[in-house]
Amino acid sequence: MGPPRSKKRRPTFRRLLKTSSMKLDNKLKNRQMKQQNSAKKQRKEQKRIRQAVKGTALSVPRPLETYRKRPEEEEEEEFLESLPTDMMDDGDLQQMASFLSRDLSSCGPVHGGKKRKTEALPSYEKIPRKMARVEEKEVIHLLPIKDKTGVIPQSLERVKMNQLDEDDEEEETPLDAENEAEPQIAAPLTAEERERARAQTIRERKMSIARLASAVTSNPINNIKCVKQLRGMLMEAEPCVAVTVRKLVMVSLMEIFKDIAPTYKIRPLTAAEKAAKVKKETQQLREFEEGLVSQYKFFLEDLEQTIKDWKQKKRKRSQTVALDSYGSLARVAVRCLCDLLLAMSHFNFHNNIIVALAPLMNDSTKMVSEMCCDAFGKLFHQDKVGGASLAAVRVISGLVKSLNYNLRPEVLRTLLSLRIKEVHVKKDLHHTAPKMNKMSNKDKKNKLSRVQRKWKKAEEKLNQELLEAEALESKDKKIKLHTETLNIVFLIYFRILKKAHKSVLISAVLEGLANFAHLINLEFFDDLLNVLQRLIQSGDLTNRESLHCIQTVFTILSGQGDALNIDPLNFYSQLYKMLPQLHAGAPNNDIVIVLRCLDAMLVRRRKQVTLQRAMAFIKRLSMLSLHVLPNASVGILAANRATLHSFPKCDFLLDNEVQGSGFYLPELDQPEHCNAQNTALWELHTLQRHFHPVVRRLAVHLSHGAPSEGSAALGVELSRRLPAQLFEDYAMKDMTFNPPVAPPSHKKKDRFTIGTALLDADLQRLVNNILAVTEKAELDFTTTHTPTKHSHTQ
Repeated sequence: MGPPRSKKRRPTFRRLLKTSSMKLDNKLKNRQMKQQNSAKKQRKEQKRIRQAVKGTALSVPRPLETYRKRPEEEEEEEFLESLPTDMMDDGDLQQMASFLSRDLSSCGPVHGGKKRKTEALPSYEKIPRKMARVEEKEVIHLLPIKDKTGVIPQSLERVKMNQLDEDDEEEETPLDAENEAEPQIAAPLTAEERERARAQTIRERKMSIARLASAVTSNPINNIKCVKQLRGMLMEAEPCVAVTVRKLVMVSLMEIFKDIAPTYKIRPLTAAEKAAKVKKETQQLREFEEGLVSQYKFFLEDLEQTIKDWKQKKRKRSQTVALDSYGSLARVAVRCLCDLLLAMSHFNFHNNIIVALAPLMNDSTKMVSEMCCDAFGKLFHQDKVGGASLAAVRVISGLVKSLNYNLRPEVLRTLLSLRIKEVHVKKDLHHTAPKMNKMSNKDKKNKLSRVQRKWKKAEEKLNQELLEAEALESKDKKIKLHTETLNIVFLIYFRILKKAHKSVLISAVLEGLANFAHLINLEFFDDLLNVLQRLIQSGDLTNRESLHCIQTVFTILSGQGDALNIDPLNFYSQLYKMLPQLHAGAPNNDIVIVLRCLDAMLVRRRKQVTLQRAMAFIKRLSMLSLHVLPNASVGILAANRATLHSFPKCDFLLDNEVQGSGFYLPELDQPEHCNAQNTALWELHTLQRHFHPVVRRLAVHLSHGAPSEGSAALGVELSRRLPAQLFEDYAMKDMTFNPPVAPPSHKKKDRFTIGTALLDADLQRLVNNILAVTEKAELDFTTTHTPTKHSHTQ
């Protein structure tokens, strides 16, 4: 039998091919791995060589000759020289020669194992090698050119630098970088140099701001991105100029937005409008409007954040701006918001500006509070439609309620600037009853024909188109806004009267009620009169506040309240009592309120006022005109003239004859019982010699009975003006007399002597005339009343 047959099958040709390809692939992979390993070893070896070169360059050994020889070595040398050489054999001499001829630069022992050679490398060997950069040219084929000769191909060569291996670049450290010296510390600048550098930096920033602002204003649609660059300068990082640059950028952005903002409010586009295809100009305008609104919003947020940081006294992480400098930055931000509140009342985010500025009206900083109050007052005055005023009044109402009525009176005095003249006033039931739609027979007869109805419809359509063309606001819409605004204002006033009638706001509330009293609804009259009467009788009010209460009451009664059956005798007595207590010096603003009260009490209610009451007021006002300033005297005499015209029987106060029994009691505070008919207006004789010409003219006019014609009649410039208007026309600066100042003297003199020395001849003569006339008037008054007393006694 033969050998056993092998169970292993022979591989087929196809399998042999497959295994051969796998072997080839494995061989290729092994070869690549070997190449990578060898390259890696080579790089490590090169790195080790470089480190060795660096260590050699840094630590160069000092030669042995520089060391001093020890005394033992010197003795050995002397001993060896002194030995005789003839006693040595050839082997000893040979060994001695080899010992003497060995290299002394090595520090190792002679019979050591392996020697280490530390040979010093030359200087050029210490510098690491660098591979030369080979420029590779890359050819770029361009479009060919056709000429008469044919097609000319064109190409462009571009230089491409060979890049070194990443590992080599990381490992390379040039010698210059290692040997470079430490950076030198700059010498500190002087104060003058620092100031010069700061001025130069500010000048550069100003030029940048001016360049960007000019680009935006010249072409806003294409250069709206410059606004973003300007906003970036609000975060100026250089501490020496940060505050100044931020202020300049704030003011510049404010002026830019005022210039480029449109005169309409920009609304966001709907999805259908964005999907619709539009013209290129329309798309460009849309992008400009979108960018403008977003940048304006970000700018307002920056201003508000500056104010918040100042109020919360936060310290910034960058510490670029000191905490003390945030006050000036915040004031500039408030000024910018106030200007935008007035100039951009039609634009987006106006309500946000109102919400940001309203709390600052009650700020403890007087400058900030005054700026905000003035801005809101101007906004109320220039708002003709009423939309912005309504939004501001709502925010102020919420502010008053949230602060629990603990705020400055100037906040409520801004409401006096509201331009509200006409509102929807609730009237009695007869006027408010719904009208019947049923037509009577007369209306049916007067019914329009078909042609007339057609013409009327066309006329209404034409009027509506004219209104749209003129862009006029609807009158009904304006009245509706004013009515809602006034309701909120009265709600503020009535809350304070009910819950905080002893606060400092009561003066502003009473002044506001006096200003808008003619617009109060009839249903509030009874409660309001009771509250005002209680306030006056409490005695907690000042003269000005009491005058505002009286003005409010009589404004109501002379307007819609004329139908009420009320006799406000207490308010007449209160005003009559307050007249001698008015200020006679420079702050005589209360005279204006007195004149308005007299017009509402005596002239408009002439049918409800008795003659005794009118004469008492005329006499007391004449006495008051003697010791007030000339402009107040003009207003009081004009009020007496209006009263004489309303009550013609009061002219017997100009006569010396007695009109009844009793004596005039000037100190009595009841105008009905002071017996004013038994006196005369002797004050007019004194006022006829007053130094002011208008006062003299009015005194002569009244002494003749206030005639409308003749030589004593007044001109048009005086007769057609109200007393309050005359008081405001003749200002104090036009009527005060400034006597020369007395020279300083160390001697004590009598007061009358000093006063006489100050007066010139004309003024002294005028004073003497006034004194003489006063004595004569008193003498006439005494002789007039003496017979009456004797006759009564008899």
